[in-house]
Amino acid sequence: MLDLAYVRENLTQVEEMLRRRGMDPAQVLSGFRQVDDKRRQLITQSETLKAQRNRASEEIAKLKKAGQDATAQMEQTKALRAQSDDLEKQAAEVDQELRTMLAGIPNVPHESVPVGRSADDNKEVRKWGKPPEFSFTPKPHWELGEQLGVLDMERAVKLSGARFAVYWDMGAKLERALANFMLDLHTSEHGYTEVLTPYMVNSASMYGTGQLPKFANDLFKIDNHDLWLIPTAEVPLTNLYRDETIDAARLPLSVTGYTPCFRSEAGSYGKDVRGIIRQHQFQKVELVKFTRPEQSYEQHEQLTRDAETILQKLGLHYRTMLLSTGDMGPSSAKTYDLEVWLPGQKLYREISSCSNFEAYQARRANIRFRPEGSKKSEYVHTLNGSGLAIGRTWLAILENYQQADGSVVVPEALRKYVGAERITPKKF
Repeated sequence: MLDLAYVRENLTQVEEMLRRRGMDPAQVLSGFRQVDDKRRQLITQSETLKAQRNRASEEIAKLKKAGQDATAQMEQTKALRAQSDDLEKQAAEVDQELRTMLAGIPNVPHESVPVGRSADDNKEVRKWGKPPEFSFTPKPHWELGEQLGVLDMERAVKLSGARFAVYWDMGAKLERALANFMLDLHTSEHGYTEVLTPYMVNSASMYGTGQLPKFANDLFKIDNHDLWLIPTAEVPLTNLYRDETIDAARLPLSVTGYTPCFRSEAGSYGKDVRGIIRQHQFQKVELVKFTRPEQSYEQHEQLTRDAETILQKLGLHYRTMLLSTGDMGPSSAKTYDLEVWLPGQKLYREISSCSNFEAYQARRANIRFRPEGSKKSEYVHTLNGSGLAIGRTWLAILENYQQADGSVVVPEALRKYVGAERITPKKF
């Protein structure tokens, strides 16, 4: 979330920021000034009463020492304590109301972010590679997967319902190979430390990275427990350092993890119903960085390049898009989307989203560092990106490496992991 003092002192700028994000300031900031003023008044009144109680207590001590009656002063102190307790309770309630308001205010976009209303206003930063050429009409992955016998949507429906998938044989092996390949590259060449985290987290963790309360409908909640299935490894990886002060000498700190991800996809019904583009469960390798504020934009570029390297080594044509204010997530100050070319569908699809949250998540999760020689700690900047979404990489390989005879060539970088050069049809 944003700093309270910043919002209070820059309310006009915050209102303009909300407009640039396509939001109505009157709705987001409704009553903010009144609630903030009420909170400060209650705190001032409470502190005044505490001072009166302290003076009364000193007077009682003097009277008792002198052997005099202090009954009136003791009754006064009792009344002051009751008033003070009531004011503290009111202040706590108003403070929570104010924190809820702050939690609903999105991050301030970086000055380099293009102003726009939607994805149509995103800016292409660069492209890599060229789309493959075919002597035949390329097929989409759902046709290829079924014909090869590696993707089984019907049995997935029998097991779990819509938006789930079963992978057979080389399909399952390709999924596992991609995870190993990505983790090996990020840990051996890009400097990330691999972490295996729980796949369920508590509400405090979801709040820390901004999933709660805004995106509760997109999540899966475990009944009778304060636990949620993770929508991305960003949540547990970032919250590893919640309520901690990181040693400044360790920054920038880079971690990576492979996890399944679970999303209800609320509001997306009717979209991407074919294939495995939009699933309730999918696997992903995530990249997370904790940095000093002055390092974060340099590290954001590095994290994005780390994700791009995976696509380059797999020989997959992609473009890097800088998201506009209207298309960017509320917690992000700047986001690049990597979009891979899918010839079977004749379009680009997001395969990684790389974001700099500045101190927005760190303030929610209370993640700090103490600069050398300073007694005062500061909030770190947090960054994350998919490195990559494995299911979408899987389908991109099928569509880009399909052959006229119906087989799929395995990219050279994956052959030692897959143990084969080609995926051929097989029935199960």
